[in-house]
Amino acid sequence: MYTISDQPPVSGNPRGRDVYVTDTSSMSSSVYDKDTPKTLSVKSGVSSETMEPRIVYGVDENEERGNWSGRMDFVLSMLGYAVGLGNIWRFPYLCYRNGGGAFLIPFILMLAIVGMPLFFMEVCLGQFTSCGPTTCWNFAPLFKGVGFGMLICSGLVSIYYNVILTYSFFYLFASFTSSLPWTSCGNDWNTDDCSLNHPLTSCKEQGTRYSNGTCYTDGTYSGVWNNSLFTKAGLKRTSPSEEYWNNYVLGLSSGVEDLGSPRWALTLTLLLAWIVVFLCLIKGIKTTGKVVYFTALFPYVVLIILFFRGVTLENAWEGIYFYIVPRWERLADGKVWRDAAVQIFYSMGPGWGGLIALSSYNRFHNNALTDSLIVSLGDSLTSIFGGFVIFSYLGYMAGKLNVSIENVVKSGAGLAFIVYPEAVASLPAPPLWAILFFCMLITLGLDSQFAQVETVLTGTLDLFPHLRARKTFVILIICSAMFLLGLPLVTPGGMYWLQLMDHYAASWSLLVICLTENVAIVYIYGINRFFKDLEIMMGKPPSIWWKICWMGLSPGAIVFIFVFSLIEYSPARYDAYTYPAWAEALGWMMALLSILIIPVVMIYKVNKEDEEDSLIEKLKLLVIPTRSWGPALVKHRKLIKYVQGFVIDPMAEKAKLGFQNPGFDSSSRTNSMSRMSAGASLGNLSRSTAHSNVSYVSHVSFESSV
Repeated sequence: MYTISDQPPVSGNPRGRDVYVTDTSSMSSSVYDKDTPKTLSVKSGVSSETMEPRIVYGVDENEERGNWSGRMDFVLSMLGYAVGLGNIWRFPYLCYRNGGGAFLIPFILMLAIVGMPLFFMEVCLGQFTSCGPTTCWNFAPLFKGVGFGMLICSGLVSIYYNVILTYSFFYLFASFTSSLPWTSCGNDWNTDDCSLNHPLTSCKEQGTRYSNGTCYTDGTYSGVWNNSLFTKAGLKRTSPSEEYWNNYVLGLSSGVEDLGSPRWALTLTLLLAWIVVFLCLIKGIKTTGKVVYFTALFPYVVLIILFFRGVTLENAWEGIYFYIVPRWERLADGKVWRDAAVQIFYSMGPGWGGLIALSSYNRFHNNALTDSLIVSLGDSLTSIFGGFVIFSYLGYMAGKLNVSIENVVKSGAGLAFIVYPEAVASLPAPPLWAILFFCMLITLGLDSQFAQVETVLTGTLDLFPHLRARKTFVILIICSAMFLLGLPLVTPGGMYWLQLMDHYAASWSLLVICLTENVAIVYIYGINRFFKDLEIMMGKPPSIWWKICWMGLSPGAIVFIFVFSLIEYSPARYDAYTYPAWAEALGWMMALLSILIIPVVMIYKVNKEDEEDSLIEKLKLLVIPTRSWGPALVKHRKLIKYVQGFVIDPMAEKAKLGFQNPGFDSSSRTNSMSRMSAGASLGNLSRSTAHSNVSYVSHVSFESSV
């Protein structure tokens, strides 16, 4: 093959993917402000000039894509993206189930070797390229399918995640009343099993105890004296909040095949949820960057209020004790380590594309490391603090019901829409606490939803730049399409489909996506060159710790999670309901959709590549950075002095080479121009090509280092 460069190669050094100019003191400072401070560092006898560029906010650095108005816009957006519903309704339950305080040991360890490294990697990738998840793969175009997999994951999750916000809006509106509707048993949706119809009683005075656990006084039913016998007899006591959730809110059907028609109340609140998302994204990051000042910080205000109220409740400390008491023997159980890794993995958000999308709007010299550490630690501390809040109320509820903590602990929707509403019902001024709680759930979920939809939007606009002028229309189309796709989830059978999507849509696929992404950056693109990129971007090289994680610890942990999850695989369930085989098959199809897109795009890329004939040569070509790979702006590309033959201005080069040689096929020539390596050369050859009586001389190389 040959590549063309309008810059003469550096003599004496073969060009290749990981060949650098070692004399970094030759780096020009002209791209920085004149008053930019410079520091001279000496290490191992080699002096080099380290730039500390000044970052100016208020004016977009990248006028085409736009930038965050301020650094806090980005930090709060990332914090809101990472801190979601799972921090409140999943982590406390996992901590209790896996050894209480002892669970923090594997949790913190997995945070250090999986969560933070992958989080930092994706933030750096997006910031360095100023590209979203679908277009940041020019360092190895063969892996572009990974970006499409991220887009599919975020799209699928966005559909059902807003339905969860719909439930929160529904409960919020229902809380504006003097008497909460889930506190009584005399409503149309209640059944004879409602627990208030079967009060617990000692049945000691003038009562007759029966073997089925019931008690009768003077021939009149007075309650249940033994709940275990009552349950064994095939009878049950259902809380008012559970009947409100299943019978009134969901109108739950018999199974996944019994879908029914959309429930009008949920349909309207789903429409409201999507209108809120649309309005907050209508101006892109300029609006979301301001909205997050409320949506990211308000949950902490509510959590603090709920915490101080919760710890003053009777029996609250019993709940907290169950949450934090360490059970060290559980550390010998592999499932505990798996749960810690999975929680960190899904809470931090790598593999969804959201981190890449949000960081792509950063200014080039933003301190990505500091921001990543702030968000990572903030996310983890929020999970731990949220556990204290939730378990204080669970302890109170267990004391009121005279049952053990194990009988009230749940995770997911069961905690948010059954257990907690029942807990606040017995507090003074219950509507106030219900309103606060569901406002917190809404603001927690909105931040994550903003980022997921923004990921889909950014990926779409990067693929089709001409649509940026009609961004509002594109957002409207995306939100409208997802609203329509979410309608089946607000039917009587919708909860079964929501649980199926939650179990499969972004579980296995995220592991495969992150592992492939890690391998592509570290072993295909090259860890050394990636480190040089980060040094140029942040002003100093990252710690060796990140290299250790990226090269071994992080991918090893991902493989561990994947293998262990396969061994411990269990089909999706919703409470006691077991899904039929055809529904499980649909779930696996959703999981495989974002995985199979990776090899499909690889096959497409190889088939489309016509610069080489053999499969091996095509693959070699597709794992070399393209001519356009690198920072988006020319002033930042000028800093890349460690890659020989690096193209400073790809657009100018493309315009200069924008001629048609009658001796060559135009489509083949265009493809060759766009796929030329960003650092490849062996020899020079002058070639004159004529077009409209204009002669153009360029340097040609016939080989590239792979």
